[in-house]
Amino acid sequence: MVKKVLKFGGTSVGTIARIQHVANIIKKEHISGNKVIAIVSAMAGKTNELLKYSNEISNEFNKRELDVLLSSGEQVTCALLSGALIELNILAKSWLNWQIPILTEGDFSNARIVNMNIEKINKYLEAKGVAIIPGFQGISKNGDITTIGRGGSDATAVAVAKIFNADTCEIYTDVDGVYSTDPNKIPVAKKIDKISYDEMLELSSLGAKVMQPSAVQTAMMYDIPLEVKSTFTERKGTKIFNQENIDYTKSVTGVAYSKDDAKITVIGVEDRPGIAANIFEPLSKAQINVDMVIQNISSDQKTTDITFTVKRDDISKTMQILRKKSEINYKDIIYNDRVSKVSIVGAGMVSTPGVTYKMFRALSDENINILAISTSEIKLSVIIEENNTVNAIKKLHTIFDLD
Repeated sequence: MVKKVLKFGGTSVGTIARIQHVANIIKKEHISGNKVIAIVSAMAGKTNELLKYSNEISNEFNKRELDVLLSSGEQVTCALLSGALIELNILAKSWLNWQIPILTEGDFSNARIVNMNIEKINKYLEAKGVAIIPGFQGISKNGDITTIGRGGSDATAVAVAKIFNADTCEIYTDVDGVYSTDPNKIPVAKKIDKISYDEMLELSSLGAKVMQPSAVQTAMMYDIPLEVKSTFTERKGTKIFNQENIDYTKSVTGVAYSKDDAKITVIGVEDRPGIAANIFEPLSKAQINVDMVIQNISSDQKTTDITFTVKRDDISKTMQILRKKSEINYKDIIYNDRVSKVSIVGAGMVSTPGVTYKMFRALSDENINILAISTSEIKLSVIIEENNTVNAIKKLHTIFDLD
């Protein structure tokens, strides 16, 4: 008998008909003799609807109460799915975060799961019951409901798989698996049958929406095999596991992009030790995530230009902080909030010469100017003007034989 964690995203449970369809998937697993723990998201659009309600009351809605509000979406799905399974004559029960409990630590809206009680649910599984657990949430040591960030149901599923020592963790979504790029933008995108944790982590952190990065990271740390598959077809999905088990025939596995970035350049900063720390310390304290950083020193080595990227939503706050920071002397600050980040990812890149040249030449052939560059062993990212995004993805997808 296999213990399985099955996670169903918002589109998979977006309507009553889809919830009933998910119930039949679970029933099939259950009657095959498997022990099933199902992790569910809120119905598609529900979290945004709840956010809209909070914004109508206040643009600075209390964070504690926001977590209470947003966590209600998964509670609805839990009850509906449990009810659908009971209607199919399957023993099923929903367990809310505080009933298990799912223990978290950290800030509201950005908590992380640290542990959960397994005794009651394991006992229920032994009695041939199906356990339905809400994703995205938990409870703090003070008894407050917390949420673990948008897309957090993936992180819940991986944490449950680890803590309950599950044999498999399957992520059900509205696509057949992980693709070489966004199939909605590039119809010739190809499904990847097998991918390493490292590559999946890079793709998800660079804009691929299939899985939450922290969930992939946890799976990698504890060697939890994952499979991304479709709720709506029976095709094989994408398996995610250790790099040693994968045979790489191509240097590049996929092309990812994000269109929520902004580029800031601080011009004419005095070039002395500590100046970069003075720029980035207040941003860190304001919970602003800085991504790519480039420094260009002037020929006289007295001043430097520092360019970096942040999320587009943080641009106003970032500019405000930098202009108020008296310890930073500069000539000017400029920004561009209409940029995108395009990245190629592949574990084979480290042993394949010419990948960097090939990418830059491909973009040059399309008259696409590169505004910033960031590299690692298995990824190469560039910042370009947003209106060139689709052309860049198409060209890179073709040039690296991913069509």
